[in-house]
Amino acid sequence: MGLLSVGNPLSWEETKNLADHVRKHGIIQFINLYKRLRDRQGDVLKWGDEVEYMIIKFDDVAKTAKLSLRAPEILQILNEKEDNDPDNIKSLWRPEYGAYMIEGTPGKPYGCLLVHFNVVEANMKYRRQEASKLLQPNEVLMSLTNFPRTGAIDFTDPPAQPTPSTSVSRSLFFPDEAIFPGHPRFKTLTGNIRQRRGEKVAINIPIYKDKNVPNPFKEDFGTLIENESSSAAKEDHIYMDAMGFGMGCCCLQLTFQACNIEEARTLYDQLTPLCPIMLALTAASPFYRGYISDVDCRWNVISCSVDCRTKEERGLKPLKENKFRISKSRYDSIDSYLSEQGEKYNDVPLTYDDEIYKQLQDNGIDKLLAQHIAHLFIRDSVSLFSEKVYQDDEKDTDHFENIQSTNWQTMRFKPPPPNSPIGWRVEFRPCEVQITDFENAAIVCFVVLLTRVILSYKLNLLIPISNVDKNMARAQKRNAVKAEKFWFRRDITSDAKNQDNGQAECTEFTINEIINGKDDVFPGLIPLVNSYLASMDVDADTHCTVQAYLKLIQKRASGELLTTAAWLRKEVISHPEYKSDSVITQRINYDLLKKIQKIATNELLCPELLGTCISSKTNETIPAAVAKAEKVPL
Repeated sequence: MGLLSVGNPLSWEETKNLADHVRKHGIIQFINLYKRLRDRQGDVLKWGDEVEYMIIKFDDVAKTAKLSLRAPEILQILNEKEDNDPDNIKSLWRPEYGAYMIEGTPGKPYGCLLVHFNVVEANMKYRRQEASKLLQPNEVLMSLTNFPRTGAIDFTDPPAQPTPSTSVSRSLFFPDEAIFPGHPRFKTLTGNIRQRRGEKVAINIPIYKDKNVPNPFKEDFGTLIENESSSAAKEDHIYMDAMGFGMGCCCLQLTFQACNIEEARTLYDQLTPLCPIMLALTAASPFYRGYISDVDCRWNVISCSVDCRTKEERGLKPLKENKFRISKSRYDSIDSYLSEQGEKYNDVPLTYDDEIYKQLQDNGIDKLLAQHIAHLFIRDSVSLFSEKVYQDDEKDTDHFENIQSTNWQTMRFKPPPPNSPIGWRVEFRPCEVQITDFENAAIVCFVVLLTRVILSYKLNLLIPISNVDKNMARAQKRNAVKAEKFWFRRDITSDAKNQDNGQAECTEFTINEIINGKDDVFPGLIPLVNSYLASMDVDADTHCTVQAYLKLIQKRASGELLTTAAWLRKEVISHPEYKSDSVITQRINYDLLKKIQKIATNELLCPELLGTCISSKTNETIPAAVAKAEKVPL
């Protein structure tokens, strides 16, 4: 969730009453920022990754693995180190939603040299080791998208019981103790989203119907059940009822600095059709609340977990109290492109605030950016601190960021912070985190290389937004990499301005065809990356590193290697204790996580997940790596 404002959170009623105040001043702040920085030029490529981790505690006698709620004390030590020596810091650490989660980023962004690909994995290893040093002997740090038994009985250490009648989420399964307690934002968001919605969030994910799963599958919550949950829980679905089930998942995100606003808008658009493709390729979360689900990704779970739309906004009641019907949760895929090239592919009706749109246009902001901002600002603030209510709109951007940063979408368009050397940026947000640093580094380097190929070759990946939405739904299905086809642009090397009908330019490809190419029909993204690299003067070490990463992506796309989700399913289903009932017992969970830990620390090879793609990057610093190679710019 990034760096957080600190202060005293207002109650939901107070926050609700200030919703128009936040929107009004947020828009003024954006207009002032835009006028000041729209002509900013000459920023160079800088980029960085964010990896979210879970702390797992093993009991080797009882054979259990649980989520350790010690993130606050571990973070405190990591942050003290950062405060004491900010100039020589190799990693930065931030809180995340769960009391068992921490987020790590490189100490400084990577730059525009090819050789920086040589230090991504080393820095990820450094981060893992740095945090692991602070763990107790029976704890481990894991990059795991979702803990298989979150919300099942006895899933935390120390044990914590849900209190459905008094907790901020009112959850039957997720106790308040599992929410990060060191910052008021998380519990405030949880309570406010529920109160704004007018009921608990409802997440229903189809269960995997193995042969011993009851037909229909309908859970008996016993004495826990109350009317709200009994009506919200669907047959043949795993029911979840708290923000923690979504925001308690871990992901892998990337932010890029562009040289100016136009390049940022281009990257925002061109990367959008890649979001569902990368979501399917990185699929890593088939288990929820101790059950095997029939999906492979977290996306819809998180989307539902923060869905604060009222019944009116969801179209279940006529509009009376609310202003808009809103088609998606505030955590979802984007709804419109931002570049001129992308305008004709905006084929989904966009809900936006007409008054805000007119105000932005009157201040010289073009139609596409104005409607993008006016669309984000149909949302209310769901967390506000008393110290931040009154601001200087010439200097501050907190009200703008309040709404911007709680629209959690596949892509985020990020203006420069005020009085900062940082330029216009885009954030790429769909990827699920992988088990090993090698896999996470491979995904990061592949996406960074794609941005360079898109800009250098002036690629055009744009397809209608409606097709991106269809792809997002397909990407989450079980075994989507092998079983699904995805809408993608046929001719990605010709100029969009010469094309007519957006729909006619699309066809359905497998992920293998998109990544690796299809005869004379489609060149493939990795062949294009290799063509780009061949035109550069790449040193041997960097070449080897990058090729190992690309090979992993190629083989996952072709199905030669399993996705993390497919591997996880296989491990559980083949466990001797598994009863073909889609249930993940404490023992199955323990054995699975023990194996994952051995793979993550290279104690155990896993050819079906990684093939021969094993890297042994040292903890080399960027200056040392750069000194060894030609300074070849990206």
